[in-house]
Amino acid sequence: MHSPLTRRGFLATGSGLAAATVLPGLSGCSALTGADSDPDTLVVHSQLGTTAPGSPTYLAALDRFRKENPGLKVKNLINGDDLAQVYETSRLARKEPDVVMVNLYDKTLAWTDVGATVDVKGYLDDWGLRTRVLPQALAEWTDAKGRVRAFPYFATNWPIAYNRALLDRAGVDAIPTTGDELIAAARKLRAKGIAPVTVGGNDWTGQKLLAQIIQTFLTEDEARHAYTTGDFGSRGAREGIDYFVTLRDAGVFADKAQGLTSDTMTTQFNTQAAAIESAMSSALAKVPEKVARHTEVGGWPLTGGAAHDKPTILRTYTLIGFWISPNGTKKIDAVEKFLRFMYRPDTVSRFIKESGRDMALRSDTLSTDFPLVAAAQRLGSTVSQALLPDVYVPPAAAQPLITATSTSFTRGTSAAKVRAALETAYRSA
Repeated sequence: MHSPLTRRGFLATGSGLAAATVLPGLSGCSALTGADSDPDTLVVHSQLGTTAPGSPTYLAALDRFRKENPGLKVKNLINGDDLAQVYETSRLARKEPDVVMVNLYDKTLAWTDVGATVDVKGYLDDWGLRTRVLPQALAEWTDAKGRVRAFPYFATNWPIAYNRALLDRAGVDAIPTTGDELIAAARKLRAKGIAPVTVGGNDWTGQKLLAQIIQTFLTEDEARHAYTTGDFGSRGAREGIDYFVTLRDAGVFADKAQGLTSDTMTTQFNTQAAAIESAMSSALAKVPEKVARHTEVGGWPLTGGAAHDKPTILRTYTLIGFWISPNGTKKIDAVEKFLRFMYRPDTVSRFIKESGRDMALRSDTLSTDFPLVAAAQRLGSTVSQALLPDVYVPPAAAQPLITATSTSFTRGTSAAKVRAALETAYRSA
């Protein structure tokens, strides 16, 4: 195992921690009181517990776990988007929680390498839980050195949602599958006062859709190279950027998309102000029934010469995993009980049925009460899969890429300037 994390080490990874004296709140607890030395108290740090999709199911699971393990207390600490920074601050003080539930992205990419969390490969095998994990999920959570960063848990399908009622109202007869059809549909929708594709051009949702469109002309290996190195100069990358700019300047995206966020996007689609959105499964689960019943899911339209043979979606198995901290290794028996419980088929099925979550674990359960999530689960080989770049983007480039995304969604920005913005995000990191 690596030596304990130092402040210098964390800063060297580009985590950008503020001074440790300025601490975000931690569900009523200071970040520096996250640890509990009591061997019979397990401290879990999660984004689940308030409004995040799956929170009621998670809290109910904790209640069942406590009843089954009356001698073991569980302290649930909750943070939102600042969870990674709060955890890093607590780790610097050696007061980190025992288990962390968070995705593999940005800051967390460096955790195992710098000793902020431990390689769980041995535990996964010793506890006999490897066979519960989908092979694709295990591959995504394994780093270049063969270490498994965390126990995989939540996954997501990320298709394109099309409101057929709005398309019909605008005279669009079929779900667009080509760029030309999408442009034609956008014109008809705008003529009826309906925004075509809504997207958070000023946050991660826009960054993902931009990456998906750029990959139109890229193989998986070529996309991996581009997002690992920040080199968007290949022919395929340049053609993908050109395709994006063509769609953008033809009015495919909602007005002022460069300033919109995921919340704006979700609101526009769910209130039927926009006809199309790129939606991960947790967003699909929130589409109101009156909208969901006339919504279809599919892929992003392609154009001539594409590297894919079918419209594309994104899939990822790195949405949430269970990371074990150095403090957690001191309570490994309690951690084992918790992980075995969370990996049980009945626990996993509840997340699928009750919360509409996609899972990185084996299960035959479908999200039948969430029709759009279930429809996305059934897409299978009817769509092609683009690469989600999260695990390849260097942590220090993640936020600069959001700035580059906003620039890219600004109408009139040339393809050359879009490429320059993307590559600058890597150079400035």
